[in-house]
Amino acid sequence: MSGSEIRELHAMEEFDDVSRLYAEIWGTDAGGGPVSAEVMRALAHAGNYVAGAYEDGRLTGASVAFFGEPMGTTLHSHITGASMGRGIGLALKLHQRQWALARGLKRITWTYDPLIRRNAYFNLVKLGARPEEYLQSFYGAMDDAINGGDESDRVLTAWDLTAPAGPYGFELPAGAVHGVRNHDGRPVVGPTDADTVLIDLPDDIESLRRTDPGAAREWRLAVRHTLGGLLAEGARVAGFHDRRSYVIHRTRTSGATRT
Repeated sequence: MSGSEIRELHAMEEFDDVSRLYAEIWGTDAGGGPVSAEVMRALAHAGNYVAGAYEDGRLTGASVAFFGEPMGTTLHSHITGASMGRGIGLALKLHQRQWALARGLKRITWTYDPLIRRNAYFNLVKLGARPEEYLQSFYGAMDDAINGGDESDRVLTAWDLTAPAGPYGFELPAGAVHGVRNHDGRPVVGPTDADTVLIDLPDDIESLRRTDPGAAREWRLAVRHTLGGLLAEGARVAGFHDRRSYVIHRTRTSGATRT
């Protein structure tokens, strides 16, 4: 990020800029972004985290977070949006991490759509965060360009700030089975009774929602049933394999390694 700066925001004009940037990213009208300038103003004034990333003086990313439960240990990152492909999202998350550590916090949580491969890779591999809970239709109906036409399932993800920052590699153990396999762009549900279960993701769920809503719906239901069911049973997500598959452990054995 040459010529870049990340800083906390405090002025109403800055929050207006963030609101417009979010509207661009999420494909909504200027006043219909995922969080309003007024809410950002209130959160920042109350001591929460609102930060912007600037490149050569131009806003290219922003993040909004607030204190969560358990109080005194957790920051909940509500929304982070950035221009893709230039490391802005990672820089924002690392800035957020340092902000939280400076206040004695031990973890950051957030939600994301478990079907979006690039987000799963970013969260699990680049940061080392781990999904903890499957939340069905968490935000209800959404009509923006990213989420429209699908249910708003999310996974609640936690980032342990006491562990070293990523990246995290993963050695796939023998005997893993595919709970969901990508077969010619469609999900095929398989067994989940092994110690290690793989859950494939579609290549591009956002495009699939536009071109084949039926297939997108199949993916939503397959991952909801398999990943959601395993997490509800107490299984844990141990990694993300080959930029494509969640790795679920039904035992306490860990195969995660730092790389």
